Amino acid sequence: MYDPPGYLWALAIVGVGAILAATCVVLYGGAVRAGLGQRRAALLAGAAAVVLGGWCTASTVIAGHGWYHTRLGHGVPWLPVAVAGFLGLMLMLGRIPVVARALAAPGMSSRLEVPHTFRMLDGAAFLIMMALGHLPALFALPAGLGDVVAGIAAPLTARGLARGARHRAGLWFTAFGMTDLVTALILGAVTAYQLIHVTPSGAPISGLPLALVPTVGVPLLLALHITSVSALARAPRAPRTPKAEYRQAELPATTRHGEDLAR
Repeated sequence: MYDPPGYLWALAIVGVGAILAATCVVLYGGAVRAGLGQRRAALLAGAAAVVLGGWCTASTVIAGHGWYHTRLGHGVPWLPVAVAGFLGLMLMLGRIPVVARALAAPGMSSRLEVPHTFRMLDGAAFLIMMALGHLPALFALPAGLGDVVAGIAAPLTARGLARGARHRAGLWFTAFGMTDLVTALILGAVTAYQLIHVTPSGAPISGLPLALVPTVGVPLLLALHITSVSALARAPRAPRTPKAEYRQAELPATTRHGEDLAR
């Protein structure tokens, strides 16, 4: 089994851990702004930490035992089962009234983008492992570069949304982020299960520490993207000046005066 250098362990684990922690902070802030009070907000954030941390620990144990290495046709493919199961759990938990209220709080359209900032750490881990010759470029290049770009764009998009502008930019970022994650999952499955024979193989994706990215980080980020679509739909947009007023403002003063006389 491949054992990457210590700094790659740090990049992958810190990246996933930061995404989980940022999500808990975002939930706490949303609960406070929704009027739930600091005590209930802290309980909600604590419960989220238990659920997220519990699954991260469970996935670490599963990957450590090599159960994600199952080949197609030789048992249950636990890696895609874990991804789909955790994503479904996140979407179901988001429908709990107290959670839904926190997610619908004012300003959540910008705060939901913050956890995506830490995707760049996992993306960097993919690219470094590819450079070391331990991951195929077919997976690592699109997945790594996509995560790095999303990580850079996330705080910029969040800042724009917080200022009440760039509503369209939020939708574009969500579309790009979801496309990047889905593409990475598909290419990861194709290379890890050797549906396309590449050298090196994608086997490290199903082992530690990289297995935590698709089984923990990616489903949570997808759930945040899906939730962000609803938040963007509810968010008030910046007022826009009618085009006629723009044209009127651009006319010379004498022209406007002549039009007024003609009327």
